[in-house]
Amino acid sequence: MFHVSNKLIAFIIVIIGAMSFTIVNNDKLYEISKNIEIFVKTYKELNNNYVDDLDPSQLMRTGIDAMVKSLDPYTNYISESQVESYRINNEGKYQGFGAVVKKIGDYVTIVEPYKDSPLTEAGLKAGDEIIEINGQSTKGKTTDEVTQFARGVAGTDLNLKINRTLTNETFDAVIERGKVEIPNVPYSGIIRDHIGYISLTTFTPNAGKNIAKAIKKLKREDEELAGIILDLRFNGGGLLREAINIVNLFIPKDEPAVFTRGKVKDRDVTFSTKAEPMDLDIPLAVMINKRSASASEIVSGVIQDLDRGVVIGQRSFGKGLVQNTFDLGYNSRVKITTSKYYIPSGRCIQGLRYEDGEPVDIPDSERTPFKTRNGREVLDGGGVTPDIRLEAPENPALLKALKEDNVIFKYVNKYVHNNAAPDSLTSLIKFTDYEGFKSFVANSDFTYQSETEKKIEDLKEAIEEEKMDGLNVDLSAMEAKVEAEKNTAFTRYERIIVNAIQEEIATRYYLQEGKAFQRLSDDTEVETAIDVLTDPAKYAGILSNK
Repeated sequence: MFHVSNKLIAFIIVIIGAMSFTIVNNDKLYEISKNIEIFVKTYKELNNNYVDDLDPSQLMRTGIDAMVKSLDPYTNYISESQVESYRINNEGKYQGFGAVVKKIGDYVTIVEPYKDSPLTEAGLKAGDEIIEINGQSTKGKTTDEVTQFARGVAGTDLNLKINRTLTNETFDAVIERGKVEIPNVPYSGIIRDHIGYISLTTFTPNAGKNIAKAIKKLKREDEELAGIILDLRFNGGGLLREAINIVNLFIPKDEPAVFTRGKVKDRDVTFSTKAEPMDLDIPLAVMINKRSASASEIVSGVIQDLDRGVVIGQRSFGKGLVQNTFDLGYNSRVKITTSKYYIPSGRCIQGLRYEDGEPVDIPDSERTPFKTRNGREVLDGGGVTPDIRLEAPENPALLKALKEDNVIFKYVNKYVHNNAAPDSLTSLIKFTDYEGFKSFVANSDFTYQSETEKKIEDLKEAIEEEKMDGLNVDLSAMEAKVEAEKNTAFTRYERIIVNAIQEEIATRYYLQEGKAFQRLSDDTEVETAIDVLTDPAKYAGILSNK
């Protein structure tokens, strides 16, 4: 086990102290120097005297993580092993085989291949287990371990041994690593009544260009195009420049869209549109929900502040912070919040409070009002509030459990094996064998615990601790009623579960494009957007504050 010598620690203290005196020259100098010295001496005493051997890297990582965790959820330490994943999340491309994978049982399984990736070109598909990589067994390996091992230089070969679980067929596959680009506009098309729809899943490179291509495609498909729906639901954001590029499609050149303000005033920047717009007049509806964050909030917020379109859905996540990464050496980095985003009305969309890394919903009465260009009131301090607020679609505990336990995934493995794919993506998937699905579930080892049951279990523990045994009789009666309700859940939530099955089937046949297309089959929120865009008086009334 590696130990840090006292001489080395003394040297570190001297160097850090010297750096502090050189870099910092203000009233905080003494406190910074004192606390750095305390930190290093604590590290030294733990290393020399703790009863068990310590891993210096892990001990320091614990300290760093605790330090950044006390700030905000987006200030993070990025270790050498995490740098590649960080790059993928921010750039949307990497060197690998190209698929969403998940550990199911003993092995990591392909659950969603990307279109035109090396993996799909090699004939691999969802449901295939990766049991070896370059001759090494992957049994028991985590998803991160397998994906890290699979990444490498473009053009090099990756030798896989695959188990196709449904047929119990084991075979070798050689794929050539290549640049894998995660699709950011999986689907666009005309829905009805001359209304076009565009799904944007992430703000990776070329998102703006891909949205522009989609608009041109919609106009070719329908010369009477009467409105566009831009769907940013579940879009967690990405590159700021792509957010500016997208709003620039709908607002004039040289229009200030976003500005940042932080501690270092020299870093304050105003971002304006730089190109001529594609269409200043076409009615626009932007769809958001509570998982729309960062760049999604910039696009929806700018469109709302400039009264360029109607925002529909649920209040967005509330991430209006700017992060910059700084190199720490040894191929590690720290991502630090350096400023906040502000949009044209002057408001900041950043949530003000957090619990367990999630923003807390702040009452409108505690949020500061601002005005859009047309004088409509908008609020800061907690995401973008839609112009038309809708109740979030129901997501029952039963469906969550079916997905988490991979029950729907495994059932669809069987379904697509027995059913040929349609010739083209021209019609929605219609799944009709719900009784067959319920039989599949009944013959599996699937069980789930509702939120009510979890609370009853917590209450039982409290009763036991406080020795209030007389209350257990009442709880038993409640448990019986909950179990009876669970038995009817498959009937009560049939429509929701069938939609989830249809979406999974569509994804298997047509990947990300199929998923986005299928979601439109029973989307009441999109229907609301269509109704607004096809009612010029209502649309204009919302934007004119009348």
